[in-house]
Amino acid sequence: MKKVFDLYAKYYDLLYKDKDYFGESEYINRLMEKFRPNSKSILDLGCGTGKHDIIFAENGYDVTGVELSENMMRKAKINQEKNMQYLKLNFIQEDIRNLRLNRKFDVIFSLFHVMSYQTTNKDLRMTFATVKEHLKDDGIFIFDFWYGPAVLNERPERRVKVLEDEETRIERFAEPVLKINENTVEVKYEMYVENKIDRTKNEISESHNMRYLFIPEIKMYLNQLNMGVIHYEEWMTGSKLTDKSWSAVVLAGNKS
Repeated sequence: MKKVFDLYAKYYDLLYKDKDYFGESEYINRLMEKFRPNSKSILDLGCGTGKHDIIFAENGYDVTGVELSENMMRKAKINQEKNMQYLKLNFIQEDIRNLRLNRKFDVIFSLFHVMSYQTTNKDLRMTFATVKEHLKDDGIFIFDFWYGPAVLNERPERRVKVLEDEETRIERFAEPVLKINENTVEVKYEMYVENKIDRTKNEISESHNMRYLFIPEIKMYLNQLNMGVIHYEEWMTGSKLTDKSWSAVVLAGNKS
């Protein structure tokens, strides 16, 4: 699997500076309190630059974040250092499909559509197997993803994003290509970066292949591991899923 984000990991936090990490963490925490109260340990599969993990560590959780991209992992450790060294925060560079830590957790989560990056059936089976291996008997797995009915109803469109800080200005163009027979969307990114201090410019190109998922297939994969869906809803709103709910969240657990 290609290591996406490696080229523009340097600019990732700027690109998503408007992302509500605190609001998302509070939302996940509410789900945890409702469906798995008194949780203490968290495994984050696909932790990116670690911002969710730092928030949970600040709130007393024992957090392990796992990320494939070397450059993203480097950024996560820098962010950790900026926010002091938390004794209960550990970052690991590893492929989540192959991860084996010989440890189980109260809660496993995988956010920002990491599960949609598992584009083949084999990828999904391996990632769910990783979850099974590391989840306590009464633990919960929380993950968000691109919801198939909405993707097909409201087709992805070309998007432009412009962001800047005191040093850098970025224009990013996202061109999606729907591959309807593969249940994926290939998002082709072109990014133009200007250093505002020395006026140097750089171009970055990456393609991210994203799989949209459906509740019945998720149930099928989980059932193969003696797991099941506990709950699902629209991401962040808590509303019932519809064909306009591009982002969905599922809570899963082991069957008794």
